Amino acid sequence: MMESGLKKIRWAEKNMKVLGKIRRKFSEEKPFDGIRIGIALHLEAKTAVLIETLVEGGAEVYATSCNPLTTQDDVAMAISEIAEVRAWRGETEEEYYENLRFVLRNSDFVIDDGADLIVLNHLEGIGNPKGACEETTTGIRRVNALERERKLKFPVIGVNDSKMKYLFDNRFGTGQSVIDGIMRSTNSLLAGKNFVVIGYGWCGRGIAMRARGMGAKVIVCEVDPVRAVEALLDGFEVMKISEASRIGDFFVTATGCKDVLRREHFLEMREGAILANAGHFNVEINLRDLEEISTEIKEVRNCVREYRLRNGRRIYLLGEGRLVNLVCGDGHPIEIMDISFSLQALSMRYLSENYPEMENRVYEVPKEIEEEVALEFLMSRGKSIDSLTEEQAKYLEDWTLGT
Repeated sequence: MMESGLKKIRWAEKNMKVLGKIRRKFSEEKPFDGIRIGIALHLEAKTAVLIETLVEGGAEVYATSCNPLTTQDDVAMAISEIAEVRAWRGETEEEYYENLRFVLRNSDFVIDDGADLIVLNHLEGIGNPKGACEETTTGIRRVNALERERKLKFPVIGVNDSKMKYLFDNRFGTGQSVIDGIMRSTNSLLAGKNFVVIGYGWCGRGIAMRARGMGAKVIVCEVDPVRAVEALLDGFEVMKISEASRIGDFFVTATGCKDVLRREHFLEMREGAILANAGHFNVEINLRDLEEISTEIKEVRNCVREYRLRNGRRIYLLGEGRLVNLVCGDGHPIEIMDISFSLQALSMRYLSENYPEMENRVYEVPKEIEEEVALEFLMSRGKSIDSLTEEQAKYLEDWTLGT
């Protein structure tokens, strides 16, 4: 098993050129010497390359998963050679939280995905992290709430809100990986099918874009009127979930909210409808409602659970309603995570060097880090861009604009 994990890690490493350059720099400079970094991320090959980068920088790393079903056990076993790993696929809820507690007790700083480490620290007082970096939209929502209530105990860098993160990871990464997870678990044709995307944030945009690229007829459901207009002008059908429920073949939730698909929607769905969730937590599809209106539940394929409803129709849930791209696939493409984890590595260095002067609030990724990652990504693909002349720069700063 360890050998297969190492093969996955080396393949990912080969294609993470920006992080590779950062890793070489960290190896020389040792910015994390004597520092313990705890992480709660999806433990698969790209994450392992990030862990190796932190270790090369001198860190002592304690790692667990941010989701009970997304750990790849062979990768976890391989990376345990250099880091303390407490995670496995299929953890119970109790095991999941105990693993988070273990990481918290051994962390000077944390890299979080969904803010479970951050929130658990605030709820139970476990550990004493000096700061954190947060990876996801859901996690940022939670730490922003802590800041609003003036309860946040340490500075947090909101990596998710970096343009280099949400424009590419959330859109292109989620778009491709969600379709990949659906295809791997169902082997179904998308072309000509009605594909319902619920939520038109950056993740929803990416999913809708890629589903259309596969030939699906995409329907978008939104509560935000501005985003609904955007979806409409992007060329998608826009309607309420109650209407889409009657005609959809595939349903993907990407809202960050709870009970998006529930009892009244399930009962309207067509025979064979397929449900998947792309949001961080498994609360978007109401599983209790689904179970209560079912007369039979069974596994019919890896990652596919059949629910026979009391009206006689069958609908199918992928990945137990958890993140379909990671439970049913390998998650975001390697090159996308090269960007995201480069942001994480550099933001963690910034945090570890500057936390004494930082307030207990949510910070943006420093502009110089964003630009460094962007330029390195372009260079890694043999691309170069222009720069403003001195005269052009002055012109853009002149309020008279050339009059």
